[in-house]
Amino acid sequence: MPNIKSSKKDVISSKIAYEKNKADKSELKTNLKKFDAAVADGNREQADSAYQAAVQSIDKAAGKGILHKNAAARKKSQITLKMNKLA
Repeated sequence: MPNIKSSKKDVISSKIAYEKNKADKSELKTNLKKFDAAVADGNREQADSAYQAAVQSIDKAAGKGILHKNAAARKKSQITLKMNKLA
């Protein structure tokens, strides 16, 4: 545990940021799993809404720096291909 006041504040703020990032990453994974489940069921309408939520979640994560922009583009491309195969 740090002794300097600013270092103590850094520990607290990094813990808060860690929790926020963890929650956002969990939300992203949940949205991707919902999309995969909808595609596996073959339900076009449900897959479409899950697709939109997943893309929005990927963009949000990339904007916050949770995902690298190229990783976000790759994930969006992968789910778009799955969506197009469903059609």
